[in-house]
Amino acid sequence: MLTDPRIERLADVLVRYSTRVKKGDLVTITGDIAVASPLCNAIYAAVLRAGAHPFVYPRSEDHHELQLTHASDEQLTHTNPILQHIYNTADVQISFWAEQNTKYLSKFDPRRVALAQQGRKPLMLTFMKREVLGDAPGGLRWVGTQYPTNAAAQDAEMSLTQYADFVFRAGLLHLPDPVAAWQQIHTTQQRACDWLQSKKSLHFFVPPHDNHDGTDLRVDVSKGIWENCSGQSNFPDGEIFCGPTLPPDGLGADGHVNYTFPAVYQGHEVHRVRLKFKAGRVVDASASKGEDFLIKMLDQDQGARNMGEIAIGTNYAISDFTKNTLFDEKIGGTFHAAVGAGYPKTGNANESGLHWDMVCDLRQHTTKEGKPLPGGTISADNEPFHKNGRFLPKDWPGN
Repeated sequence: MLTDPRIERLADVLVRYSTRVKKGDLVTITGDIAVASPLCNAIYAAVLRAGAHPFVYPRSEDHHELQLTHASDEQLTHTNPILQHIYNTADVQISFWAEQNTKYLSKFDPRRVALAQQGRKPLMLTFMKREVLGDAPGGLRWVGTQYPTNAAAQDAEMSLTQYADFVFRAGLLHLPDPVAAWQQIHTTQQRACDWLQSKKSLHFFVPPHDNHDGTDLRVDVSKGIWENCSGQSNFPDGEIFCGPTLPPDGLGADGHVNYTFPAVYQGHEVHRVRLKFKAGRVVDASASKGEDFLIKMLDQDQGARNMGEIAIGTNYAISDFTKNTLFDEKIGGTFHAAVGAGYPKTGNANESGLHWDMVCDLRQHTTKEGKPLPGGTISADNEPFHKNGRFLPKDWPGN
């Protein structure tokens, strides 16, 4: 079990900065407490110090595995009314991921995994509707974070000590005042959000290379609202994102994207994903590995094939792919598009039991053989503002 003084600092940032816990709040704390009890305890104590009321409900890989093994279809799609009550009433939700085995779902029938996702769909809808309100009455403030485990470290091809350093440095917890650092990041990211807010269309382009046809994707953001992610929902953070404007209000997304990194979801790795979009909807999908799982996830409900989010990674303290979406979608110099549920606060109210972020690299690279691979560009209303993984304006993130 990991013990690290930075865990106390992480708990303080989550409670005091990310979720702004105040006296009288009902705060739910959820994760695998058998694995991550040091973090759970630190958060619990920090919530008490803030004068709020902590409530812990555990998640367990063992229980999830038992459900997928023994439950009937009706049991898989059942929405737990106790959890629904928690999602309806909590003022704050603090979640942490602490995997013992990141591949424990890999051999389960994707159809059953999708059914279980449908059972959680009402919870996701409640979560997204309340999140829009934020600090207002009836709103929900939330944050999710990673607890370093051997399983996650192994995926990242690091030792546990190295991975813990990576996690905590990505959250700027090595700095004297992490809160001040994240507030400064918020300021630089807001410049990008403010500029993009007046734009109607984004164009993501990577030239054809490496035996595939690159990426050429246009996304309508004319009615979207740009969100500045600076440690107040995910932690660590570092992205700006928007809700694509889907028909009938807009054109949605058109074109294709070849995702650079494996798309990781529910313990499955899907390699060399290529999605073709028309009017905001996936009309063709392929993968070199895991294609059956990809298709079953996209076909789980009517909204799963719609694009629910378009985003740009801005955390240049994260440079390497670790098979953990919390970090990978934040890599400075990448963009990601999510299929499935949208966030109503961003102007996209698409409903689905799926929300799957897939990451495309825009940085220039060199192969092991020394062959240069091209980077990509992002343009807004035909004006380039991001090239080869870097924002062009000098006072934007990473500059």
